[in-house]
Amino acid sequence: MGTLRYDLPASLVVVLIAVPLSLGIALAAGAPLAAGLVAAAVGGIVAGWLGGSPVQVSGPTASLTVVIAGLVHTYGWRATCAITILAGAVQLVLGVFKAARAALAVSPAVVHGMLAGVGIIIALAQLHVVLGGRPQHSALANLTQLPGQILDLHGHKVMVGVLTVTVLLLWGRLPKHVKAVPAPLAALLVAAGTAWVFGWNVTRIDLSGAITAWAPPQLPQGDWHHVAGAALLIALLAGAESLLCCVATDSMHPGRRADLDRELSGQGVANVVSGFLGGLPVAGVIVRSTTNIRAGARSHWSAILHGVWVLLFALFLGGTIHYIPMEALAALLVFIGIRTISLGHIRKVHGHNEVPVYAVTMAGVILIGLAEGVLAGLALAALLALRRLTRVTVDKREEPDGRLHTTVSGSLTFLGVPRLTQELRAIPAGATVDLDLNIDFMDNAAFEALHNWRQDHEQLGGTVTIDELHDEWYALAASGARMSPAKSPPKPAGRWWLPWTYRGRQDAAATVVECRLAQGADEFHRRTAPLMRPIFAELAAGQQPTHLFITCADSRIMPSLITSSGPGDLFTVRNVGNLVPCAGADPGDDSVAAAIEYATRVLDVHTITVCGHSGCGAMAALLGGPATTADLPPLQRWLRHGDASLSRLGDERPEDALDRLCRLNVQQQLDNLKTYRRVNEQVDAGTLKLVGLYFDISSARVHVVTPTGPGHPGGDRPATRHRAERRSDEAAATP
Repeated sequence: MGTLRYDLPASLVVVLIAVPLSLGIALAAGAPLAAGLVAAAVGGIVAGWLGGSPVQVSGPTASLTVVIAGLVHTYGWRATCAITILAGAVQLVLGVFKAARAALAVSPAVVHGMLAGVGIIIALAQLHVVLGGRPQHSALANLTQLPGQILDLHGHKVMVGVLTVTVLLLWGRLPKHVKAVPAPLAALLVAAGTAWVFGWNVTRIDLSGAITAWAPPQLPQGDWHHVAGAALLIALLAGAESLLCCVATDSMHPGRRADLDRELSGQGVANVVSGFLGGLPVAGVIVRSTTNIRAGARSHWSAILHGVWVLLFALFLGGTIHYIPMEALAALLVFIGIRTISLGHIRKVHGHNEVPVYAVTMAGVILIGLAEGVLAGLALAALLALRRLTRVTVDKREEPDGRLHTTVSGSLTFLGVPRLTQELRAIPAGATVDLDLNIDFMDNAAFEALHNWRQDHEQLGGTVTIDELHDEWYALAASGARMSPAKSPPKPAGRWWLPWTYRGRQDAAATVVECRLAQGADEFHRRTAPLMRPIFAELAAGQQPTHLFITCADSRIMPSLITSSGPGDLFTVRNVGNLVPCAGADPGDDSVAAAIEYATRVLDVHTITVCGHSGCGAMAALLGGPATTADLPPLQRWLRHGDASLSRLGDERPEDALDRLCRLNVQQQLDNLKTYRRVNEQVDAGTLKLVGLYFDISSARVHVVTPTGPGHPGGDRPATRHRAERRSDEAAATP
């Protein structure tokens, strides 16, 4: 049912795009036009069946047109088919040996630069066809002879090309029901219909007998080193494009993730079959794959059916292609070639400082050749990566107490020693230095430079204190012990409490008397305060929290941690048992009431949350009865506010009575909140929401506790599931 409901309609949408694009790519590659349809059918059926992606659609790709055109010119078409078979065999072997992940090491800047260069080459070549001429042997020749071609216009042929491009540009602005027809198909239909109605003199496409007139591949005649290189180039380029397309489409659909090694093997088998049947090389195509996903495809049956429709079209409707002007296909390729220069891709590589890689790859592909351009881009990407790995930054900041806080960041290798030494020697003699090593690698040369500076600085009366997380590591390195090249990662800012409790227990066991809070404050001043200072500078003008958070005083509950909140987010009240005394309760307590009043009347919070937790000592005392707190009169008086929670539990005392009471207590405190007039009015008006949370300490999971009362049957559910359901609801509401 899923295939009929989702995959069948999607396959029909994809085939409307695949047919014109396959014909255009074959035209640009100098191959028989039928080869494009053969590759589309084989890519859909074979790669769709054997591949590892459920939604990727394979077929002939524009990125290989330059390579194929060169092979056709050098060896002929039948020999090119044999090279395609060899390329498929290489892909199959790579897939069997699980080498697919290696292709993902190629920089996206190189891939996008290659596609842009190929797009420009295609656009320049096919522009000559649009103008009624013939493409030249190189991009430079096409560019230099373009002015002469423009002066020698062929009227009807140019009009068809202009009409095709106009339809492609304007189609996206038409009403939604019109845009249901893909723009490439619409442009070719309009161009063909107009040329037929007005009887224009254009070049026609003839596919009659082309599909059935099959000839076996022929072994290439020439240097086998060049042949093997060509096969390897096709295998790597087509494989890399397929795998990158796989990764891109994985993030666009909710189904199963792609098996990259299986996908590479499937592409290899498809190329072997395509080459044997006289088709172009096959690869995963991002345009068809994204169209497939947007059309609602759920499984590989969409790609398979699309291949079947292409095959049926070629066998029984190939004669209708005669009405398509060659110039219209060329104009479609010009449009596609220009579109490969994506501003979105340029922005992405610019954001990662990889524009030089993009530009060098594109220029190399256009001016020298595809393989040479890609190699130049890869070489430059490797050099830039090496430069980033050797970049060292030294930040110095003087603290109010006169100490100089110095942070060394990056990878410390011998290449960064001059920069490191220059910055460290600029520190005044006799200064007290707190040194943070925010690094991921240090070789011996860098360590010697750092160690020698430290010794010199201390001999001149200064002091150097290395952050304690790396002090032991540094001491081992200084002693000459064998070290791993990468040290432990630095402590994330704002998470200094992670080792605090653990070290505190160690210190207690060793009967070391020291104030961990004072040390923690010092750690905060050195690490976290500089990062948080801009936030606190804004909060100094006044607090504007949107949540009142009432929770237990238990030391294991950290509101900011379990809610992923930060400074200024929560107006927090903590007491024993996270209790909310009812308005006017006896014994009276104005502490919680004052916080509620201030939060609702002054701060105008939107949410009041009561958070309980497992193993609560206050609830255990309630279960134990008054005798439990007989020698603690203030606590006994306070716990009377929890009697209503105990009544909810009833007389039964099952094994999980404490856990149940802790949860029921949260529900009771939510009810108690409604005894405050201001709270009740705002809840009824919909301007205030009451939320219950329950933190299971042993599993570190937060559950949402549903309030009781009309429309609220009670119970709880994981907070993570609650958020997932909310995201699902939002997605369902999005058109």
